[in-house]
Amino acid sequence: MTLENNLLTVEISEMGAELQSIRSKVNGHQYLWQGDPAFWGRRSPVLFPIVGKAWDGVVRYGNGEVAIGQHGFARDCMFTPVENDDDNTLTFRLQSDESTLKLFPFRFTLDISYTLIGERLTVAWKVTNCETGKAMPFQIGAHPAFYYPSGHFNPDGINGYLAFDRTAGVTYELVEAKGCLGSTKYPIEPDDCGMLLITPDMFDRDALVIGDDQIHRISILSAGRRPYMTVLFHAPIVGIWSKPGAPFICIEPWYGRCDRVEYKGDFADREYTVKLAPGKTWEASYYMIFEDI
Repeated sequence: MTLENNLLTVEISEMGAELQSIRSKVNGHQYLWQGDPAFWGRRSPVLFPIVGKAWDGVVRYGNGEVAIGQHGFARDCMFTPVENDDDNTLTFRLQSDESTLKLFPFRFTLDISYTLIGERLTVAWKVTNCETGKAMPFQIGAHPAFYYPSGHFNPDGINGYLAFDRTAGVTYELVEAKGCLGSTKYPIEPDDCGMLLITPDMFDRDALVIGDDQIHRISILSAGRRPYMTVLFHAPIVGIWSKPGAPFICIEPWYGRCDRVEYKGDFADREYTVKLAPGKTWEASYYMIFEDI
């Protein structure tokens, strides 16, 4: 399904309610990674009801436990388009069923909306706990991948820069074992202009995980420091990731993240997990601004 205006054409698939394309109508530039399986076959999956991996692939709900894959199941589910009165918006819905209840023992509705206004694309999530007698713990996150400004990976030089809304005292953590997070915090060290060089080896140890509400804006700039695009969010965590050697970078706002190494507690007590009361609805959003149109 398609959204478009005089600047951009945006395509979204009903499978996973996943972005498929963000293309400039001015110069034809494709912003969104096109899913080459040689590096990574996805483009912009929605992460729900968990973000990241669980220790040993097991999530515990009260007295029970369930084996669940990285990032949950929503990205592999067919969503249903929802009618609305806004021509600038497309909304997709996923409702729990017997197959989801085997992995996540809660009845829910998940709505994902995309709104295109000018050079800005907003992604909104709405989660409803359809249970009548119990709170629902969940996590949700974004995973959009954007081509580097040059469109290719430079193994010997500069692939661009990152700029944040905060430049001093920002730290990140790394995955250390079985896809789960360690306890060491590493400093982000921007240059004198407050920008972080995207080096060829930046993701040799997987994603950079920035938590604790440290930052809420990340911009990608070209090798010549020309603004390319920006992601803005209220989420308390953001992941920055790519496959070594791939020509894309992911900016991932998260409400939740992978387990700590050796974590074997209840899912409801996992760090950053949202706990939604029976019958209640939770909403959040993030947006992307495409500057080099």
